[in-house]
Amino acid sequence: MDNARLSEAAREAALNRLMSTYGTNVLRVCFLYLHDHALAQDAAQTTFLKAWQALDTLRSSETEKSWLMQIAVNTCRSILRSREYRHYAHGADPEKLPEPFTETPLRDPTVYHAVRALPDKYREVIVLYYYQSLTAPEVAAILHIPQASVRTRLHR
Repeated sequence: MDNARLSEAAREAALNRLMSTYGTNVLRVCFLYLHDHALAQDAAQTTFLKAWQALDTLRSSETEKSWLMQIAVNTCRSILRSREYRHYAHGADPEKLPEPFTETPLRDPTVYHAVRALPDKYREVIVLYYYQSLTAPEVAAILHIPQASVRTRLHR
């Protein structure tokens, strides 16, 4: 995308392409942050709404995937900080919560559970680097941390 204003039809076409290409990836990242399928769907929808509103800001030097992941991570962080989430997370009846979302049944969920149990700063690097196949510089840009910190967290 270039810096020129896009027509409404071009914006809609771009959004449809982004959703079909990266929708599953965005949903996965949101789920791994929020640990709830319904919240992850809301966060993914909000991510694409924000992306549609900011399509003109996508610079040609950025990859679309890393740009979307940055929006998704920031959206999930906002949800986690929100009062409504804290009320939902701490006030919900565990019996009424939906089952965790996985696209395919896991044969051995050990790694999945281990990644979910990591502190946030390690989990987000693992998810973006290994699960979303982003490079260390892309992860660093998304999380606003130095590349050396990304490599250190991956090593730890």
